[in-house]
Amino acid sequence: MLASVRLQSKKKGELNKFLSEYYNTNLEIEDKLKWEKEYENPIEITELIGTLVDNLDVFDIKMWISLDQDIFVKISEQNANDIIKYLFERYPY
Repeated sequence: MLASVRLQSKKKGELNKFLSEYYNTNLEIEDKLKWEKEYENPIEITELIGTLVDNLDVFDIKMWISLDQDIFVKISEQNANDIIKYLFERYPY
């Protein structure tokens, strides 16, 4: 199973702004309030988690990750570091 990330915002254009800065390109998802991407390597999610948590004062975006089918975990400032550590423990290679 692939790991997935869901981002959601109540403001139009906010996901586009955040993801364009993160990926250093214009993704043109301006009107969308939700974004989802699957990752073959769950370790790739750790950088996105860290970037979002570091910018929560700038962006009002909610993040959920799924490592197992139909189970989503909401990412917050309080649990981000523990989840990043868990990802490196569960997927060490």
